[in-house]
Amino acid sequence: MSSTHHNRIGYAISLGLLAALGPLCIDFYLPALPALAADLQTPTATAQLSLTAGLLGLGAGQLIFGPLSDKMGRMRPLALSLVLLFIASVGCALAQNINQLLLARLLAGLAGAGGAVLSRAIARDMYSGHDLTRFFAMLMLVNGLAPIAAPVLGGALMAFLDWRGLFIVLALVALLLLVMTRCKLTETLPAAQRSQGSVLSAWAALGQVITHRPFMGFCLTQGFMMAGMFAYIGASPFVLQQIYHLSPQAFSFCFAVNGLGLIIASQASARLCPLWGEYRVLKGGLALAFIAAGTLLLAGFAGAALPLVLIALFFTVASNGVIAVTAGSLAMQSQGKRAGSASGLLGVTMFTLGAVSVPISGAGGTSVLTMTLTIFGCYLLAIVMFLVLTQQPQND
Repeated sequence: MSSTHHNRIGYAISLGLLAALGPLCIDFYLPALPALAADLQTPTATAQLSLTAGLLGLGAGQLIFGPLSDKMGRMRPLALSLVLLFIASVGCALAQNINQLLLARLLAGLAGAGGAVLSRAIARDMYSGHDLTRFFAMLMLVNGLAPIAAPVLGGALMAFLDWRGLFIVLALVALLLLVMTRCKLTETLPAAQRSQGSVLSAWAALGQVITHRPFMGFCLTQGFMMAGMFAYIGASPFVLQQIYHLSPQAFSFCFAVNGLGLIIASQASARLCPLWGEYRVLKGGLALAFIAAGTLLLAGFAGAALPLVLIALFFTVASNGVIAVTAGSLAMQSQGKRAGSASGLLGVTMFTLGAVSVPISGAGGTSVLTMTLTIFGCYLLAIVMFLVLTQQPQND
């Protein structure tokens, strides 16, 4: 096995763990949401706002760390984000009321954005074309383990720790990742290739990215798909535990199975892209998303039994693996020197739309119908963005 292959796997693992910070910040404490709401004496909908605060932070942080990394390089902003994540996680653990928790969750999301945005930017520094798509798939393989492992681990630790203890664990993870990045990663953006001028000029590059129609088409397609995913993440703990009466451990298992489907779909799409091209594979993924989410919506209207809901959820979540790899790769391929800004805009779109979809899924009280209707609506908007704004690349 060549050293290049070893390096690629090593970077994929390291960058995948960094990219997993976003899902980890969101998913790790999902099994504890009902207990958290009870302990802080706050309604379910208000407890869900801790997810919204984290998502808003993850979105805003993309616009800070992405352009900043185009100016300063990748490593210094990355170290700053991990130190901030440690501080914010300790703040979550020490929160005495819901307002303190929401502020700490906002800061934790802001910090977690550093790993997400910089992992994509570093990948774009290193690869292009189908190689970038394959590397994105490797990131999804590692990153996809976070939604599987995080709630399972969180549910298991709930047998020994309360919800505050889960945030202490997250703080320790931030410290471990800080050590890992210092040992395993090197700077991928040489000084000669960085943005020139003042720090503010780095943010000015966002305007050039926003006005690039193909990029925005793929960006919004992925963003609305992920909004549907976050609606599922925010509503499923209450739907599956309070309506279908699953235990935290059983919920974590179902969540893990869906995460496994996400991984399988992402790896399959990476193998199909060299044969069919990213654009065609993306179209197929969107078709799967429409069928699966439509079936899930019908199940919600009919008040279907748990097995049917879980089967529809599996394919609904899995379709996101196809879109994340292909739409993300096509968007980043259209940007070179502005990779940090482009990655930040991808992230802020996903997490801002996700922050909006989470409270919508719980409007009027979280139910199977509100969850499924929100997911289907988000997926439908993703398809509209694809049809209206994107076009097939000439070399695809």
